[in-house]
Amino acid sequence: MTQPGSLAERLQGCYSGAVFDVLRAKGLPQQTLPQYIRPLNLQQKLAGPVFPIEGRRDNSLDAHQSLLRWCELLSKAPPNAVLVCQPNDHTLAYMGELSAETLLHKKVLGYIVDGGCRDSAFIESLGFPVFCKYFTPVDVVSKWAVTSLGEPIQVGEVTLSTGDYVLADRDGIVIIPGAIASDVVQETEEVLRKENLVRKAILQGVDPVQAYLHYGKF
Repeated sequence: MTQPGSLAERLQGCYSGAVFDVLRAKGLPQQTLPQYIRPLNLQQKLAGPVFPIEGRRDNSLDAHQSLLRWCELLSKAPPNAVLVCQPNDHTLAYMGELSAETLLHKKVLGYIVDGGCRDSAFIESLGFPVFCKYFTPVDVVSKWAVTSLGEPIQVGEVTLSTGDYVLADRDGIVIIPGAIASDVVQETEEVLRKENLVRKAILQGVDPVQAYLHYGKF
């Protein structure tokens, strides 16, 4: 769980479209991950500091080696962070039921992967937020291993680093550079406040053009 009043909790109260608008106004319109990365549960939202993971296909591994290295990943995953994984592969599942249960127990906020997931019904029933590209029963055993933890990764057009922030919801996934995360969240909260004023004015019969000109937001 995020801490009350923390930046992660405040970001959780925002939505991806508003955050995108703020980033675009700052000259950063390319901060969204590929549209094909989708939530297991459309009702879930995921927000918090990023912890990047990268790995590669390695068919030289035996079952023990690959499982040990996967367990080391789970062991080193920090609490109160969102794991974002670039597996550099589009054939395997990089999240399953035991891993999700382990991360949930460690208070990891959620998991985003530019790759696959399995045991999706079980993970959804756990309530652990996972965003992924596809589903497959084929796991990483004897096929894949982590190459870096906490180092910058590339997902689509976005470079993610430890300390960046992510907001993922049913509309998409937005990455906020860590250096401006506090400012972006504060400005997004102001956007939401203005949107509420516009909404109230429209419902009271104000013409949309007049509402836009008055509040500068629509």
